Amino acid sequence: MTVFRYTDGPATCAGHIARPAAAGPRPAVLVAHNWVGQTSFDNDVADLLAALGYVGIAIDVYGEGQRGSETADNTPLMQPWLADRAALRRRLLAAVDAAVADAAVDGANIAIMGYCFGGLCALDLARAADPRVKAAISFHGIYSPPAIGPQARIIAKVLALHGWEDPMTPPDAHHALAREMTEAGADWQVHAYGHTYHSFTNPGANAPQDGKAYSAAADARSWAAASSLLAEVFPA
Repeated sequence: MTVFRYTDGPATCAGHIARPAAAGPRPAVLVAHNWVGQTSFDNDVADLLAALGYVGIAIDVYGEGQRGSETADNTPLMQPWLADRAALRRRLLAAVDAAVADAAVDGANIAIMGYCFGGLCALDLARAADPRVKAAISFHGIYSPPAIGPQARIIAKVLALHGWEDPMTPPDAHHALAREMTEAGADWQVHAYGHTYHSFTNPGANAPQDGKAYSAAADARSWAAASSLLAEVFPA
């Protein structure tokens, strides 16, 4: 594991970076974690992205040493960021700045993908309208807009990948996201998978009674859709 440390004001964040074998600066894809915090799952996704030829960077929103547990209520870690979306935007842009500063990264070509809370982070980075960020991909994320001022035109291509039975994103939420993205001028897509719940990319999720369950089919289909968008935005 190659630790990727960066700062946001006085806070230090510690993620993971995976650089591809290809020579020369390459597009970077940030990976934003779920409510647990940055884990080996995110590192593995970064490694997969490096195998595709991108610089994969698993970012750390909570800060170094701030991690939860798969079996715990991680609300105390996540809630401060949901309550202060301006601070969340600053933390995400700090990760972009750190990625751009890495010699392996083509700083004009950044993307982000995220899971659950990280899906919200991906959408929020798109909403920041940073010209360096060309794509934002949300896997079973939360859609609620940040409400931190007028929305600039969204530059990044946006892809939201969700289970239709996800109680955190009911059908009305999809319609609201579509309206928001359209009004912001975004190039957007929403893929909804039938009979699919929240956390469908997590093999350990097995609680459909709580609206959470792994789906091998949706996992594979969503990764194919994400890979296709990255290839579209960053052609070889």
